[in-house]
Amino acid sequence: MKVRVVAFATASDLLGSEALEVTLPEGSGTAELRRELVARQPHLDVRWERLAVAVDGTLVRGETRLADGCEVALLPPVSGGAPRTRLPRARLTDGPIDVAALERAVADPACGAVLLFLGTVRDHHRGRQVARLDYSAYRPMASSALERIAGELSSAGERLVVGIVHRLGPVPVGEASVAIAVASPHRAAAYEASREALERLKREVPIWKREHYADGEVVWREEEPLATPAAGAAGRRRSAAAPPAAAAARRRDRGAPPASRPRP
Repeated sequence: MKVRVVAFATASDLLGSEALEVTLPEGSGTAELRRELVARQPHLDVRWERLAVAVDGTLVRGETRLADGCEVALLPPVSGGAPRTRLPRARLTDGPIDVAALERAVADPACGAVLLFLGTVRDHHRGRQVARLDYSAYRPMASSALERIAGELSSAGERLVVGIVHRLGPVPVGEASVAIAVASPHRAAAYEASREALERLKREVPIWKREHYADGEVVWREEEPLATPAAGAAGRRRSAAAPPAAAAARRRDRGAPPASRPRP
């Protein structure tokens, strides 16, 4: 049987290719695939345990049987209410993020807070001058993960709307690589959802960044193993259990004027 293997960031460097087709005996699983790939690229063996493996866009753990024609992705660590009638806004983009459009997408006349977070490219990292960042992603899985995160957070609170846009490709210093917009009746819930969206994005979405330094060196930033959706949901549930101080802040906030539009 034939299996398509796709690899990202340092995994593609180790494999020597971003995509290849592998022929395996019928009934083979991820263990047989690993042996075949290591036979081709022996240095892949010592790094295999730090990789996450996805089969047809779904993360798998341990030995998993493969089917003819399936796609296996090798994923290194990533750069770490009431029913609604409209879908949460979550997507990838290859150009500059239209922040105003994202803000309009989550706006709701019933919400007195619209919170916008922008993650921008810094000009330095650990004392070194940064020229730009390049972002890459396993697109089908990344798009699905962004939609899931935005959807789960949007359904976690009354009239809460979460939108997420992540930019791919080269991003110059000073420009936004990610934008998160949250609309909520009160600001405390908006701040909480925005923070949780960013943390889950860094844990659960297969997006990698490559730093280009001013001296010409290029380095992949791979810091946190990719988490399963179940792990991300657990984090969201922990966040939802707000301490008494946060609950008191929300009670105080009910008297805030509807036009309040806090920004970080």
